[in-house]
Amino acid sequence: MSSAKPEIANQVKTGAFQTNYHDQGQGFPVMLLHGSGPGVTAWANWRLVIPELAKNRRVIAPDLVGFGYTERPEHAEYNMTNWTKQVIELMDALNLEQVDLVGNSFGGGLAIKLAIEYPERIRRIVLMGSMGISFPITQGLDDVWGYKPSFENMRKMINLFAYNKDIVTDNLINLRYEASIEPGFQEAFSVMFPEPRQNGVESMASEEEKIKKIAHPALIVHGREDEVIPLENAYRLMTMIDDAQLHVFGHCGHWTQIEQTARFCKLVEDFLAE
Repeated sequence: MSSAKPEIANQVKTGAFQTNYHDQGQGFPVMLLHGSGPGVTAWANWRLVIPELAKNRRVIAPDLVGFGYTERPEHAEYNMTNWTKQVIELMDALNLEQVDLVGNSFGGGLAIKLAIEYPERIRRIVLMGSMGISFPITQGLDDVWGYKPSFENMRKMINLFAYNKDIVTDNLINLRYEASIEPGFQEAFSVMFPEPRQNGVESMASEEEKIKKIAHPALIVHGREDEVIPLENAYRLMTMIDDAQLHVFGHCGHWTQIEQTARFCKLVEDFLAE
């Protein structure tokens, strides 16, 4: 489906609503799960990564319900159970028996949940700046989830995400700000993470004993200067997941895939091709 907006791609029925998803390339499928920042879409998170990974594999990147251009059902409940269900229903709709998962932040927490609950449907997992375990909420994450739409507030958000301030252009800020005020976007976002926002962290956390039983090969990636999700998360996940490897980028914040695109894509491609 062509569209004037690159964020809007394909639509398929998942349960009671239509999911918007990007689908490029051929080969073993890898699904990219975006984060939970204001104005986020699969395209905003992964636009630089999709064409690179699509050179060797089929890349699928959905807007999770409540975000982006996936349909927002009336009285929808935004929680890990329903996001997990959406991913599995998307796989079923596309006749995908098994996928690799790349999860960014909240998407990492979702990837962990999927590996625990549907182990046979997942082959490998990449966790980038990942949630999925309990930790004291950072001021950065509290600010992200408490976002109130304005150009200046979006500037603050993107400055939080990026270590390299050269990428914090007015164009990028405007792109994300305009996305955050699309009809329905902020309404859904504001009900997802009410105060106290520590509850949001806990709701995305899987039980540590279950994480320790994950048998999938896992690549854990983190930016050393991440102000949103603590680097400590990466070390903890590394000790919990048996078949794990860890890569930490210096001079990098929460947006590894944007600040270190080429190196991130090579790292992921090498890991998925092992």
